[in-house]
Amino acid sequence: MLLPIKLLIKVLAAIVGVIVIYFAITGVQVWLTSREHSTASADAAIVLGAAEYNGRPSPDLQARLDQALALFRARRVPLVAVTGGKIAGDVFTEAGVSARYLRAHGIPAADIVVGWGSDTYQNVSSVAPPLKARSVSSMLVVTDPFHEDRAMAIVSTFGFSPQPVPTATSPITGAATVPYFLKETVAVGIGRLIGYGTLSSASHPGS
Repeated sequence: MLLPIKLLIKVLAAIVGVIVIYFAITGVQVWLTSREHSTASADAAIVLGAAEYNGRPSPDLQARLDQALALFRARRVPLVAVTGGKIAGDVFTEAGVSARYLRAHGIPAADIVVGWGSDTYQNVSSVAPPLKARSVSSMLVVTDPFHEDRAMAIVSTFGFSPQPVPTATSPITGAATVPYFLKETVAVGIGRLIGYGTLSSASHPGS
């Protein structure tokens, strides 16, 4: 009986080792992507949702919106898609607040595509049909640096060609980014294995 137990321990140790290595490599990839910043132009920019405070963008969301404004003003994109829904008790959606902010800063309503969504997959899913209807095939992905790897992976699953343009003014900096990088490493690692759509459905059953 000792041999099978030892063998089982070795097999389990090997499995754990593979899992650790897999997520370690994924973490490095997430970190490397966070350091990329494309200078390309595209058919549209997509702003991934972040919190809003009673009709006003949170500092994190505003940083993303200001990045999208800079891209639009530099004529690197002719369209901006904004995303994000609302949680129980909220009056406004993240996408609605974002659209209003962009309009107030000079982007015409006709050049803004408004989506919704409780997570990144739903965010992209909500704007994919109207963007494709406007012949969009390439997108600049605007979010926090630690979120870029997963966001671009999801954008690509909908048939778009993504490029990273993370905000440089996010209030989440330094040591505060560590738990976000860890969360993204786990989400990317699992999403690659089971699919980001499946992960979204598991995280939001019934939505």
